[in-house]
Amino acid sequence: MDAAVRVPPALGNKTVTEVTPPPPPPAGEERLSDADTTASSTAAPNSSLSSASSAASLPRCSSLSRLSFDCSPSAALSSSSAAAAAAAASSPAPAPARPHRAGDAAWAAIRAASASAAAPLGPRDFRLLRRVGGGDVGTVYLCRLRAPPAPAPVCCLYAMKVVDRRVAAAKKKLEHAAAERRILRALDHPFLPTLFADFDAAPHFSCVVTEFCPGGDLHSLRHRMPNRRFPLPSARFYAAEVLLALEYLHMMGIVYRDLKPENVLIRADGHIMLTDFDLSLQCTSTPSLEPCAAPEAAAASCFPDHLFRRRRARLRRAASARRPPTTLVAEPVEARSCSFVGTHEYVAPEVARGGPHGAAVDWWALGVFLYELLHGRTPFAGADNEATLRNIARRPLSFPAAGAGDADARDLIARLLAKDPRHRLGSRRGAADVKAHPFFRGLNFALLRSSRPPVVPAASRSPLHRSQSCSAARTRASKPKPPPDTRFDLF
Repeated sequence: MDAAVRVPPALGNKTVTEVTPPPPPPAGEERLSDADTTASSTAAPNSSLSSASSAASLPRCSSLSRLSFDCSPSAALSSSSAAAAAAAASSPAPAPARPHRAGDAAWAAIRAASASAAAPLGPRDFRLLRRVGGGDVGTVYLCRLRAPPAPAPVCCLYAMKVVDRRVAAAKKKLEHAAAERRILRALDHPFLPTLFADFDAAPHFSCVVTEFCPGGDLHSLRHRMPNRRFPLPSARFYAAEVLLALEYLHMMGIVYRDLKPENVLIRADGHIMLTDFDLSLQCTSTPSLEPCAAPEAAAASCFPDHLFRRRRARLRRAASARRPPTTLVAEPVEARSCSFVGTHEYVAPEVARGGPHGAAVDWWALGVFLYELLHGRTPFAGADNEATLRNIARRPLSFPAAGAGDADARDLIARLLAKDPRHRLGSRRGAADVKAHPFFRGLNFALLRSSRPPVVPAASRSPLHRSQSCSAARTRASKPKPPPDTRFDLF
């Protein structure tokens, strides 16, 4: 995940240097190119924390991952609030049961290890295998259980994000780390991270263990597509899964504020996982049932469309005759913040102008996200960050002249990229309005989790795939066993 970085008052080009934690870099800067990301996606690609760098004005280069920034006045915590954030971040809470992950082998291994351990899972229960990404105040490692349960058929891999609280305190970002941990503890959705463990490590590390995504991120995947863009069905699929994730977050009172392809990871089964919640805004949301103008858009079923079609149509007509159709609306419409945070090419006009913003910034980002998937670039990218922000605030939306494109896709993008948040699609009823757009006509959101994704990561990309590691073990049986690698024994 791209770390939040503070934009200096005077923007200028800076030399990018790479640092290798532990501990995470002090005020150093690091940038991973897309080639590095692609390479790591074949070995151990978890792009959930892929790069950190200065947010200085840089020429637009599609091969570089774009960086999030945080220039909000609230980012500077007082000493008392910093201490409170440290206390909140250092209070581990047991991970609750995850119904949608109940049959997952990685989750079963965690439960078995927790049941056999005398104390809650901690740093001594995990072995760090390799570093897969670095951020402003934290580092992500590929890890596994040191003593996996005996009946476990495979070696389960996890992603551990390690935050150095000293570095976070020096950069006044303890509250960001604490907020991310609070959000991860509350999430329970197929397209959002599963928190397996949450603990502290002496002397000053804070750790969260989530699932490892071997498919890399959508930014790297798009660069491997022909013409660096997705076909329309693939873009519709990924946009729909992101839409369901945003709907759940808004229902939980969480405004994401950092949607971009770099933060959309690809699981082993090809479905997506949103990551990086350190810029998210927590507020309140009150779900309600409101009248639905389009009954067919609200009729979701877990059965395929060709089954029981006549019976379901008859039941819908009977239900409509008894009472008007309703739809669930869970949108934090009252949320307001004046923080200047996000990623330059994805921030909404109200953020670019420095004004207050609410949950509508996520629907603007969804429009930019869909535009980039279909056209291979963002709609308002300029020569540098300042030019990009000016384009977002002033320049009208335009589409590439080459190819007519899909009319429904262009209409959805245009309505999501309305510069006035009051007129933006989703600003009033949230995901309910976006899901009812003709672009998603014929897509069964209730069955999306069971649909086959456009791209499923190849088995050979898993660095420790069982069949691969077993065959390699047979070929190396006669060779002496190398000494254990202790480079990542931080704890």
